Amino acid sequence: MGYGNLSIGAVSITTSLSIYFGLTYMLTNYGFRFDIGWYLTSLTPYMWACIGISLAISLSVVGAATGIYSTGVSIVGGGVKAPRIRTKNLVSIIFCEAVAIYGIIMAIVLSNNIENSVLDSVISKNYTAGFKLFGAGLTVGLSNLFCGIAIGAVGSGAALADAQNSSLFVKILIVEIFASAIGLFGLIVSILQSSGARISDKN
Repeated sequence: MGYGNLSIGAVSITTSLSIYFGLTYMLTNYGFRFDIGWYLTSLTPYMWACIGISLAISLSVVGAATGIYSTGVSIVGGGVKAPRIRTKNLVSIIFCEAVAIYGIIMAIVLSNNIENSVLDSVISKNYTAGFKLFGAGLTVGLSNLFCGIAIGAVGSGAALADAQNSSLFVKILIVEIFASAIGLFGLIVSILQSSGARISDKN
């Protein structure tokens, strides 16, 4: 049984359970128990902000590691046939490392927006700031995760193509630069999302 069948089975089970519980709550007049607002406010704004920060750095590092793994395997494998590619294709590894650095930068920027807050009068603004910081961390984390995967795939192809024909390296490098721009876009969008979001008593 392949991964495709497992994925279809998981989606089918999840959809069936969601429909079952939704209809059960709706038809038995217990729909009030399904309260997303209660869940969102049951966690403190600090928790939402810290989850966003941890997602920013962890997903970025996973994306970078995946890209380095994909590219490194191809560089080592192609370097057996054509040793000249080992130095030139380290550019792909550097692009992957930049993905992790984007996540670290954004985690530092987000963590600077958190201060101690004890006043109840600013709790709604603190929740807004916590949700914004969570969204910013999730944005940069996911974009860097997929950016690392894209760089790894393109870098792997660049290494193998360069081993066969050295004139293809520059052409594929342009595609790799565009793939690495995805992480930069995610960084910019997350900075825009987190602008003005500060958890403090000064709101």
